[in-house]
Amino acid sequence: MRVAIYARVSTRDKGQDPANQLHQLRAFAEQHGTIYQVFTEEVSGGKSDRSQFKQLLLEAYQKKFDLVVFWRLDRFSREGALPTLKYLKELRDHGVNYKSFTEPYLDSLGSFGDVIVSMLATIAAQDLIKISENTKASLAKKKAAGIQLGAPTKSLAVVEQARTLKEAGKSNGYIARSLGISPSTVAKYVAPGA
Repeated sequence: MRVAIYARVSTRDKGQDPANQLHQLRAFAEQHGTIYQVFTEEVSGGKSDRSQFKQLLLEAYQKKFDLVVFWRLDRFSREGALPTLKYLKELRDHGVNYKSFTEPYLDSLGSFGDVIVSMLATIAAQDLIKISENTKASLAKKKAAGIQLGAPTKSLAVVEQARTLKEAGKSNGYIARSLGISPSTVAKYVAPGA
């Protein structure tokens, strides 16, 4: 049996790394056959526009593998019950089974499997909403406390120096290096009308 592996994390900046999943997923896949390919990405599971996920589905439709394994359903998709069920049904319709490493009851089950998948997919989608709400609440709290959000603004002296250098014909790259700021910051402050 040819086995595809799908591993996903949302971001590396919080200690997440697909390699954390891959060691055990490889061993799990080898118990079921030969590893066909490993699809990994760092992107929110709440988005349908995931390049490796799309490639996995395309190759499933092309019948290039027989089984896909993933760490947990929320690593496969956080789009909600209906889209997740649709993906899993499409896999089965193309002769591809699926298995969750940490959820042994997610194993290309019959109609009862759809109930379990619906429940877990709904929970995963709700978790994503909670994460978004918590982030917004944290930003609102910081804003209310007077903490400036976003990139810090530059002092008037730095802005004037950048404009003077630009008027002298210097490039944005030269100005950025000279003042120790980024080229995009230079562009922001020396653009016409800035």
